Amino acid sequence: MIENNEFGSILIDGHNYTTDILIYPDGHVADNWWRKHGHRLAFEDIADLIDSKPEIIVIGSGVYGRMLPESGLEEALKARGIALIMEATGNAIAQFNRLRAKHKTGGGFHLTC
Repeated sequence: MIENNEFGSILIDGHNYTTDILIYPDGHVADNWWRKHGHRLAFEDIADLIDSKPEIIVIGSGVYGRMLPESGLEEALKARGIALIMEATGNAIAQFNRLRAKHKTGGGFHLTC
């Protein structure tokens, strides 16, 4: 459960992270998540998460929503039976917490801009 977030940090199950993170459907958190092009999300940036076979991937695109998906990403995920939800990080956290109770949900959260 994501308990709180502020610019540059996110609190998950009592642990505070200060780097971008991935959350796998089993609850495992991987910190220091880097993307090939920073504010563009590519398939290879979430390949390990995709391999965990979530039903839904929720992406927090930053406090101001500046991270954008590369062209074709949503279609590539849909072809694998994975829905993509990508919103500003605060909204994405609310979606993630709501969805994870009913669906096999993974997430990626950009904590700054």
